[in-house]
Amino acid sequence: MFTIASAKLINIAAVAFTGTALLFGCGSGAAHAGKLVAQVSISRQRMQVLVDGRPAFAWKVSTGRKGYGTPKGLYRPTRLEEMWYSRKYDMSPMPYSVFFRGGYAIHGTNAVRHLGRPASHGCVRLLTANAATFYAMVKQAGFGNTRIVVTD
Repeated sequence: MFTIASAKLINIAAVAFTGTALLFGCGSGAAHAGKLVAQVSISRQRMQVLVDGRPAFAWKVSTGRKGYGTPKGLYRPTRLEEMWYSRKYDMSPMPYSVFFRGGYAIHGTNAVRHLGRPASHGCVRLLTANAATFYAMVKQAGFGNTRIVVTD
């Protein structure tokens, strides 16, 4: 049975395949691995993902709420954890974590009602399905080909 949910999954799979093709130069004639850039805008509470300079995704996020800023700057991923639990914040789940500065990560969340406004302890929270997509893209592109840019 074809549903809206399955259409979304098919769309995600198609975009992921396209992203993979771009990352590895398939179909584009490129002989080099692609560049992956996550641009996080604190003021807009959005993250845009670029593959080889082309927009691939744009998602709502939640960054650090008052008293818990998200660090601004240019970063490379430092660690990937498919499932992580924050020891600092009551073992809160952090699925599909892409760490970029110490304990700060881009990761999935179940607190979806907060997406689009500051709500975290400094991490960049995404819908878990979007975090899984980004995690897979970083894993394929590699840390050296991935940049995370956090601006206000």
